[in-house]
Formats: sequence, structure tokens, C-alpha cells
Amino acid sequence: MVKHVVVAIGALAIAATAVIAQGDPIAARQAVMKDNSAQARTVREMAEGKRPFDAAAAKKAFASMADGANKFSGLFPDNSKTGGNTKALPVIWEKKADFNAAIAKFGKDAKDAEAKVKDLDTLKAALGEVGKNCGGCHNAWRAKS
Repeated sequence: MVKHVVVAIGALAIAATAVIAQGDPIAARQAVMKDNSAQARTVREMAEGKRPFDAAAAKKAFASMADGANKFSGLFPDNSKTGGNTKALPVIWEKKADFNAAIAKFGKDAKDAEAKVKDLDTLKAALGEVGKNCGGCHNAWRAKS
């Protein structure tokens, strides 16, 4: 029963993101990042021993991050440089190809992590690779809070 509720909530979140993206790309990309943060927290807590290791949940988290990356680069149209409490730096639009390459790398690394997770050690290694992308993007493309 709980799994069905989680799946339903996830489906609603994806549908809501698609609708928001059409009218408000800033809100849509913030929703993707919020989900990525929640997924990263899941696997980080497993790696830290704060949550029991669950290979299926870890794979699902990495798959969700990869899916978010697939959506993300399309959420930066020219009319979304300001407003909506965005923290996106202007360099995103100045170096769009580099930005899209960074997003693609994150997506690939998250997808690879999903395939690699077998036990706690492989989770930790995969998390390290995916985590490098997070910090790198936030440092290069996002204004400090």
C-alpha cells in the first residue's frame, strides 16, 4: 500500500513539473532540484548509516536524478534569466553548451550509479561520483545563497 502511494505521489509530481515547465520554467527547475535534493538525501543517509541500505530505493533515487537531468537543460529558456527567486547565474546562457554538457554528465553519472548499486560499498562509490557533479554545477552555475 505504501509503495502505491509513493508511486502515485511521484507520478503527480512529474505531471505537475511538466505543467509548471510550460508556464513557469523557473518553478519547474526549482521543483526538479528539490526532488534531486530529496533523492540525494535518501542515498546519502544510507551511505552514512542513518537509514538502512536498500538497493531498490537507492536505484530508484539515482534513476529519479537521471530523469531530472533529462528535463533540466530544457528549463532555461532566455525568458527565465530573472524572477521567481532564481539563483541561476547569467553564465548559463553565455555558455549554454558547457552548461548542457554538465547536466548531461550528471544524468549519465546518475544513470550509471543506478546500474552499479549492489551493496553499501557500491552505493558509497556511486554517490561520490554523482556528488561531484552537484558541487561542480552549484559552484559554476548557481548563485550562492
